[in-house]
Amino acid sequence: MGWDYALVHLYYNIPPAALLTACYYPFCTKLDVYKILFLVIIAVASTTPWDSYLIRRRIWTYPSDAIVGPTLFNIPAEEIFFFVIQTYNTSLLYLLASKPTFHSIYLRGEKLLHDGRRLRTWRWIAAVFLVAAILLGAAMIAQNGRGLYMGLIIVWAGPFILSLWMLAYQLLINLPASNTLFPVLAPTLYLWIVDTIALRRGTWVIQSGTKLGWHLWDGLDVEEAFFFLVTNTLIVFGLVAFDNALAILNTFPCHFPAVAPLPSPVQLVKALLFSPSHYQDDRILGLQEALKRLRKKSRSFYLASGCFEGRLRIDLILLYSFCRVADDLVDNASSGAEARQWIVKLTEYLDICYAKTAEKSTSRDAFIRSAFPAQAQSALLLLPTAYLSPTPLYDLIRGFETDLDFSTGHFPIADELKLKIYGSRVAGTVAELCLELAFHHSNGQNGQQERQEIVQAGGRMGIALQYVNIARDIAVDVKNNRVYIPTSWLDSKVLRPEDVLKDPSSLMVEALRQRLLDEAMDIYKEAKGAIELLPSQSRGPMRVAVESYVEIGRLLRESGYKVKAGRATVPKRRRLRVAWTALRKG
Repeated sequence: MGWDYALVHLYYNIPPAALLTACYYPFCTKLDVYKILFLVIIAVASTTPWDSYLIRRRIWTYPSDAIVGPTLFNIPAEEIFFFVIQTYNTSLLYLLASKPTFHSIYLRGEKLLHDGRRLRTWRWIAAVFLVAAILLGAAMIAQNGRGLYMGLIIVWAGPFILSLWMLAYQLLINLPASNTLFPVLAPTLYLWIVDTIALRRGTWVIQSGTKLGWHLWDGLDVEEAFFFLVTNTLIVFGLVAFDNALAILNTFPCHFPAVAPLPSPVQLVKALLFSPSHYQDDRILGLQEALKRLRKKSRSFYLASGCFEGRLRIDLILLYSFCRVADDLVDNASSGAEARQWIVKLTEYLDICYAKTAEKSTSRDAFIRSAFPAQAQSALLLLPTAYLSPTPLYDLIRGFETDLDFSTGHFPIADELKLKIYGSRVAGTVAELCLELAFHHSNGQNGQQERQEIVQAGGRMGIALQYVNIARDIAVDVKNNRVYIPTSWLDSKVLRPEDVLKDPSSLMVEALRQRLLDEAMDIYKEAKGAIELLPSQSRGPMRVAVESYVEIGRLLRESGYKVKAGRATVPKRRRLRVAWTALRKG
């Protein structure tokens, strides 16, 4: 009886697990736990027979003075624990790296000819290589000599890797290297170092007659190095396949109407076997465009969007995309007359969407393609109006009309009431729609009365965030001849809107910026309690969305903040810290 192997875990494997757990805990969801347990069970079940065979063949052994004693199929308890801890650590690293990733945009249907053909070509090239490797491994086993250990690794792992590759090749090829290579290579290098220490101490021993005799470096056999590379590859491939299946299930509701919060293995396999020829390429392209708009126009909500899951995340991105496109159509119009035409067309679009006719969908699509520019069409086509209330959307369009009043030389924000109405229309409405989506996609038990109260609080929170937005963008708005500070406030400082246009950075304007922020913070404090009443799936992410934007207001109260393109910007590390703290609250 000995403690050497147990101490390897205590010194080298458990501390990284504790650190990764502490880092990821605020972001962890039930779905993440499900993924990890799924992978751990598969890892233990698939590795145990193979490991037991190697031990019985004495290809590797564990000195009796290095292990505690209990075994399962001749495998020491410490080795079983290693299957678990390695899978756990690599899985957490993958989840950390891929948390912001929007997997839907990496799918490719066969109608996307260039990408589809490229992916299919690489799929079969890699498949041929893997089959050849498996055959080589079988030949090494047949020789029963120095290549036996390497052959057994290849023949055991090769079929798993081949199967996962054939099922999840799209994401394995298209995902960023930070999602795939990093969570493979980082733990592999770490385990190479740990394995070198263990081999030199004699914690486990590899029979010399079964090894090739090659070393990656002194003390590390090439077979051991290859084993850890392969096992971490298996873990990451398995997680990517899981995310590939989820992306298919969530991206194509017309093919998969109902998706369980924790999809069964059968449903996951069905998704992976779903032919790319049936993917909706227009929807994939629309989601790509929507995410691009989000990333470019709102770093705060882009960060928050990564905390939402499944179809709720997709629909929130689509909602933002519509709001952004509609706003840009009006703001970027060449004249006031053209801008008003866009408002008329957007109103007609909503009229068609909410018309109770059998031909609604066909007429809507035809109208969008004939009335709107190509770059705006996907945002209108994909807006999930089926479960969004019409009133907030109509009010949003009415908010754009207020912006148009500036083009006439008029300053429509006469007093605080007008400011609140404007904030309600252009931001409170969006907050209400976000909450509607949260309730639609959740299995929460909120009653109808409580939902209405939460939505109303969300509308007030939207006003607070719009005040922050106005406070941040005073200089930017001036370039468009707009002043959103109430004229009545300006009067109290013996100012006119024209004075703000001339000098948006004056001390008196700065004082009014702080007043806007005071108003925003008061509303924020009054309304933020409603977040804690949201369904658990959306509570933390919604808190991140709010806190990320409120942080801009906090930044504006500090001196020396960074300005980019006329706007105060929250540094990336600070935004991440805000998100982590917001999620840690539960």
